[in-house]
Amino acid sequence: MNSVYRYHMSRKTIYLSVFVLLIFILLGVGLYELYEGGYLSAWFTSFVVALIALMSLSIPRKIILTDELVQIECLLDITELRCDEIASVRAVRTSEMKWMFPFFGAYGFFGYYGHYFDLKHFDRVRIYASEWRNMVEITDIYEDRLYLSCRDRERFIGELQAKIEALHPKNRNSEKGE
Repeated sequence: MNSVYRYHMSRKTIYLSVFVLLIFILLGVGLYELYEGGYLSAWFTSFVVALIALMSLSIPRKIILTDELVQIECLLDITELRCDEIASVRAVRTSEMKWMFPFFGAYGFFGYYGHYFDLKHFDRVRIYASEWRNMVEITDIYEDRLYLSCRDRERFIGELQAKIEALHPKNRNSEKGE
């Protein structure tokens, strides 16, 4: 059975997105007025349009949880995690996220997504979130960490834990000393 968890943007994310778009528009108009007909304003406009187009392709839309996979669907990208390769899943407090800084990704431009650097653990992590709260950390067997935002995270974590335990019943029993 498939479960679908849709991303919902917070007010902060919407305000940051509008702010960034306004900054780009103001810079474009300013360059156009300062350098009439110059290549600098055309170059800047082309660069901003390409940057917005590329970034918007990675905006997270929904999480689909199947019996074998966790799929994070973006506008044009799908990230898949096999449930048998997931080592742990846990809820993350917002205070733990203060050490995350974007390395190659977006911070507030229609969400928080891409590759981030965790200053606390000096590690690179991936984040697919539409808001900076209700975060879930998924660690795979290769010790790579992935963070998702999910408003119904308790249900998501419960369902994912059940699927992981169904795939590895022997490992879970041996860890408990049975």
